[in-house]
Amino acid sequence: MGLLEGKKLLVTGVLTDSSIAFHVARLAQEEGAEVVLTSFGRQMKITQLIARRLPVEAPVLELDATSEEDLASLADRVREHVDHLDGVVHSIGFAPQSVMGGNFLTGEWEDVATAIHVSTYSYKSLAVAAKPLMTNGGSVVGLTFDAQFAWPVYDWMGVAKAGLEAANRYLARDLGPDNIRCNLISAGPIRTTAAKSIPGFATMEDAWPKRAPLGWDQSTAEPAARGVVALLSDWFPATTGEIVHVDGGVHAMGQ
Repeated sequence: MGLLEGKKLLVTGVLTDSSIAFHVARLAQEEGAEVVLTSFGRQMKITQLIARRLPVEAPVLELDATSEEDLASLADRVREHVDHLDGVVHSIGFAPQSVMGGNFLTGEWEDVATAIHVSTYSYKSLAVAAKPLMTNGGSVVGLTFDAQFAWPVYDWMGVAKAGLEAANRYLARDLGPDNIRCNLISAGPIRTTAAKSIPGFATMEDAWPKRAPLGWDQSTAEPAARGVVALLSDWFPATTGEIVHVDGGVHAMGQ
């Protein structure tokens, strides 16, 4: 039996086959799970094409995580494919370039608000929207980038990730009575589409392999995806509100 045998999962954020979310969906299927994907807008067609590269082509639902209408109808639309959910993967994040790349002091509230809505508040929104389907409990897993520090060029996205990490703790508190665990994977820098959209991101990632005790390969999302799959499984039944670092060990090293 696979690690996720018989489980039914909702995975957001699959856009390319290099993304963490794609590797999560692939590994989850290989470990026995049934997977439903989400995408939205012009990205829908791209996600549908990428879904064909999975071991089993997964259905793709429309979901704008900032749309109350989409969130309100999510449970009913998921039920068209699976009768319940055992896990949800939040791989959603966006900030306008005007609030990254050294623009912390000049970032305006409208753009900062977008970053926080999409990258932070949507974690709670997605979990609440999926909760009616998680009648037997389950696991919600999100993705962060270590928000303990002020990273070069990350700016307001770093603030949004700090909010995400705080939201994870509160979500764990409020969903725990329903036997729903909420945890985050803090991954090292990976050359994904999201990373490439951050101005100057190379300045952050270049030194990472030298600082990581285990080394670090920026070209693969596999280690981070394995961490997500582990947290979706039943092997962490008493772990919630946690941030698991999959970064080669950089988080534990001094400067």
